[in-house]
This record gives sequence, C-alpha cells and structure tokens, in this order.
Amino acid sequence: MPELKIGMIGPGMRGISLTARAVLKGNKKEVETKFGAAAVSYAVLEDETGSIRLNLWRSQIDSVGTGDIVKLTNAFVRVYADQMELNIGSDGRIDVLERGS
Repeated sequence: MPELKIGMIGPGMRGISLTARAVLKGNKKEVETKFGAAAVSYAVLEDETGSIRLNLWRSQIDSVGTGDIVKLTNAFVRVYADQMELNIGSDGRIDVLERGS
C-alpha cells in the first residue's frame, strides 16, 4: 500500500504506511491485559490533513517523543469510543526520521 495521509485513513484499515509529527504524548500507565500487566501510552500524530492517536505499548513508548517526525509501517486502525486509533502490531514498525527539540 502506498504511503497515506492521516485524512485518508478509515476504520478497519490495515497495512498503513504514513509519516507524521508527534504533537502530543500521553503519560505512561500500567494496564492488565489477557497476557498480563503491560505499560501503555499514546502519541497524537498530525500532518497537513488531520490528526490521529497512535497507541504505544511496552518498548514502543520510549521510541517516540513530542515533536518527533515518525514513519509508521504496517499500522492498523481500531475504533475505540467512536474515535479511530492507530496501532502497531508485531509485524509493524515505528521509525523516527527526525527528533523533536
């Protein structure tokens, strides 16, 4: 799939590649999952077409900072509380192209 802009993303999409800036990062918290305790956070990504929340799990949390320009590969969309959210599974990746200041 070609690289998309945030405004092109829709519910249930998979295999998404995009480049955007992390404009906000949430605090890390511990949650219980079916696999046990896990750390979770999020970043809000933005490009010229819109913004979307990116969920960050475990080691992904420290890889993204506010102001970073990131490239997501093989992301997927889930809808939670009527809002689309991006997720990166074990077959996806987050690459930081430029660190924020």
